[in-house]
Amino acid sequence: MHDGAFPDEVALPPHSIEAESSVLGGLLLDNSAWDRIADLVSEADFYRYEHRLIFGAVSELVNAAKPADVVTVFEHLRSLGKANEAGGLEYLNGLAQYVPSAGNARRYAEIIRARATQRRLLNACTEAREIAAAIKGDDVLAACSTIQGLFEPIAMQHTANEPRHVSELVVPMLDRISDLADGKQQPGVQTGLRGLDRHLGGGLKAGKQIVIAARPSVGKTSLATDIALRCAQAGEPSAVLTMEMPADELGDRLVARLGRIDLGRLSTGSLEDSEWSALTDAVEALRNLPLFIDDQAALSLHEIRAKARKLKRLHGIRVLVVDYLQLCASSTQRAGSNRHLQLEEISRGLKALAKQLGITVILLSQLNREVEKRTGGRPTLADLKESGAIEEDADTVILLSKDGDLSDGTMVVHAELAKNRGGKRNVFVKLAFNGAHQSWSETTATVPTSAPTRRGRHFTEDFE
Repeated sequence: MHDGAFPDEVALPPHSIEAESSVLGGLLLDNSAWDRIADLVSEADFYRYEHRLIFGAVSELVNAAKPADVVTVFEHLRSLGKANEAGGLEYLNGLAQYVPSAGNARRYAEIIRARATQRRLLNACTEAREIAAAIKGDDVLAACSTIQGLFEPIAMQHTANEPRHVSELVVPMLDRISDLADGKQQPGVQTGLRGLDRHLGGGLKAGKQIVIAARPSVGKTSLATDIALRCAQAGEPSAVLTMEMPADELGDRLVARLGRIDLGRLSTGSLEDSEWSALTDAVEALRNLPLFIDDQAALSLHEIRAKARKLKRLHGIRVLVVDYLQLCASSTQRAGSNRHLQLEEISRGLKALAKQLGITVILLSQLNREVEKRTGGRPTLADLKESGAIEEDADTVILLSKDGDLSDGTMVVHAELAKNRGGKRNVFVKLAFNGAHQSWSETTATVPTSAPTRRGRHFTEDFE
C-alpha cells in the first residue's frame, strides 16, 4: 500500500446494493413503510444513481398522497424523462420482487445511512488532507476551523432530536419553575443592571445573540466589557474578543472600574496616594476573576469559532463579547464577495455558535451616519450598518444613544431594546456612564435641555 492511499478493500466507496434494493422494493410493495424510513435516509444517501432516481420518484409521489407502485413510479419517471436512466419497468419490477415484505425496511435504511456516512467521512478526510497540504504561512488556525467544519454536519446527522409529545415537557417545566421560585436556579446570567436583566427575562440566556449597536464614542465597548466583568464577578466565566483595543488598554479600564481609580491618572501613572492601595486591591481582584481577554485583530469567523470552542472546553465560558462586527475579517470562502454577504455570514455563524456552545454571544456593531442627521438622534433598527442580517439573526438588539452630560461629567445613555425575542421590545433603560472610572449604572436623572450632547473631560471622548 502506498503512503497515504486507502487499502484496496475500501477503494470502492462503502455501499450496500442489497440494502438499497431492499428498501426500494419494500416501498414499492408497501407505501406505509415510508413513515418508518423517511427520517433516516434521503435521496443523496443512495449509492447507485438509478436508486437515487427511484427513491426520489417514490418520495414525490408519497408526499403528494399518491400511490407509489411499480407502474406509477415508472410513469412518473417517464414524465421526467428519467425512466430509462432508472433501469426501466423491468428493473422496477425486479426490485418489487427482491424482498417478500417491507417489514425490515427500517433496518435496511439504517445500513444505507451508515454506508452513506462512511462515504461522507472519507470525502471529508480527503478534503481535509488537501486543505492541510495547502496551508501557507500562519493560516493553520483558519485551516483547523475549516476542517472541523467539514465533520460537524456529519456528526450532527447522528444527533438529531426525535419529536417529543408535549406531555414530556411538562414535568421538567414544573421542576424548572419551582427551582426558579425557590432561588435554586437563575433564569439567566445576571448583568447586574436590574432593568436590563428584567427586560431580558432574567439575564443573559444560553444560545442567545445580543447585539449592542451605537455610533462611535457612545460607550458600546465599555458597556459590553462592564457586563462581562459583572458576569465574571458573579462566578460566570466570560471572555472578550477585542479587535480594536489592545489588551493592556482594556486591562487599564478594568482596573479603573474595579478600583474606582481615575483612568486619566492611571494611564499616565500619576496616581494620588489613596489610589495606590486601591490599585493593589483592584489588580488582586482582577487576577482572581474568570475573565479572558483576546486582542487579535481582524478575526475571521473561523478564528472566532476556534477561540470560543477552546474557551468553552478549557474554562466553561458562559458569555462571549465580540468587539466588533465590522472589524471582523472575511473568511477565505467569501474573500471576494460583497461586504454585506461577508457580515451576514459572520452574524449567522455567531448565532449558530451561541446555540452550539450554549453561551450568550454579545456582538457589538456600528450604526450608520443617518442617525446623526435625524432630529433627536435616536437610532432605529434600519441604522444597523452594512447588513440587515444583524437584525434578523439577533435575539435582542440594544441601540445606544447619548442623552447628554450631567453637571458632574457623567454621560446619560439611552439603551433601547429595539428587538427583544421573547420579551417586550421598544422598551428602554437609562444608563449613567462615568468615563473616569469606566463604571455603568442605571439612573433616573434627566439631562437639562441646555446640557451639551458631547462628552467632556476624563478621556470620555475617546471611550467606546
